Amino acid sequence: MVEQEKQDVTIVGGGSSAHVLIPFLSGAGFAVNLLTRKPKEWSRKVDVQLHTIHGEIQEEFSGTLTKVSDNPAEVIPQARFVILCMPVCKYRFALHGLAPHLAKDKEVFVGTIYGQAGFNWMVDEIKKKFDLSNITTFSAGLIPWICRIIEYGKVGVTYGCHEINIVAVSPPNRFSELNDILLKNICERWLKKGSFRQAANFLSLTLSVDNQIIHPSRCYGLFLRYDGKWAHKEDIPYFYRDYDQKSADLLQELDADFSKIRDTIKAKYPQQDFQYMLDYLGLERLSHQSENTDIRESFTTSQTLGAIKPPTIQLESGEWIIDKDHRFFTDDIHYGLCIAKWIADQLALDVPTIDSIIDWAQQLRNEKIIEGNRLLLNSESLTSEFMSGIPPVYGLNSIDAILD
Repeated sequence: MVEQEKQDVTIVGGGSSAHVLIPFLSGAGFAVNLLTRKPKEWSRKVDVQLHTIHGEIQEEFSGTLTKVSDNPAEVIPQARFVILCMPVCKYRFALHGLAPHLAKDKEVFVGTIYGQAGFNWMVDEIKKKFDLSNITTFSAGLIPWICRIIEYGKVGVTYGCHEINIVAVSPPNRFSELNDILLKNICERWLKKGSFRQAANFLSLTLSVDNQIIHPSRCYGLFLRYDGKWAHKEDIPYFYRDYDQKSADLLQELDADFSKIRDTIKAKYPQQDFQYMLDYLGLERLSHQSENTDIRESFTTSQTLGAIKPPTIQLESGEWIIDKDHRFFTDDIHYGLCIAKWIADQLALDVPTIDSIIDWAQQLRNEKIIEGNRLLLNSESLTSEFMSGIPPVYGLNSIDAILD
């Protein structure tokens, strides 16, 4: 693989994935810059440890940050690659903040390594608003690695990467160069697997989901079983290790609703290539090259996910309740299930589990998103700036309009 001559990449946000990207890209010869709200909390040297599932360090990779800033004017203009590493619900806010600083006289690749929410619609939005004609958009369907933060701004950990990763690129003919210069340097080069395959369209990623159905269905299952509250912290079950059959059934029903949408889209547009528009287990088997057929068992036996607890907050009374402001709601409902529900409405499809979970979430958050089985398209809970990712907020009002 050809070494790069210090091409500039700017990572936006300080999520777990940033702690992996920085060492890998720095080690591959990139000048890595970081745009973050917390520049003082970042070390110039950032490490990522490759752990076994038992917590043993197999290998350690180190990288150096060239610039760290909370000012986009300092780290965006020189970037040839801009990669967002933050909750999905923050993407549009971040894009609108950095867009005025993107170079206009050269091609700039703007992407994310978790693109399950119409990321192309978001980038098209800033291209129109800021007259940006040289942007190439990309997004990976799933975060390539299992990763966590050991020490914020200094040390991350990965338990390895997917066997296969999927990415969509617009214009699609830019995949080869993106892959050779950037993508091969974030998995394959270091972990000897995790090559990227190209999806023909972004809609395949938007409708091939894992976290966006895992998180809400599990939280809803916990609410149904425990009323969403616990007297003591030690009473709170583990999110995956204690995954019960009710949560597994809800996930399966939710994925069945998505499959109705996927199957109808494929039938409506037979000329389109949707080979990577997959159901939950199909996506899991492709990504991990596994033969897993049992949803519940895939969670309860996972050693890398075993220690994770549900998102909760403590009340003044001492009780613990589900955190309704967590990204499991703001990402997975507003930029996940609501998008799927809008598409289902356009196709006149009945999606009862999607409806039930959105209704439960809106009551919990005191919002107005759905009434009966119809989205409230004029509600502020959907239309306030950056509140949701349903296609109409981008001016896309038909299924034909959301195809890329």
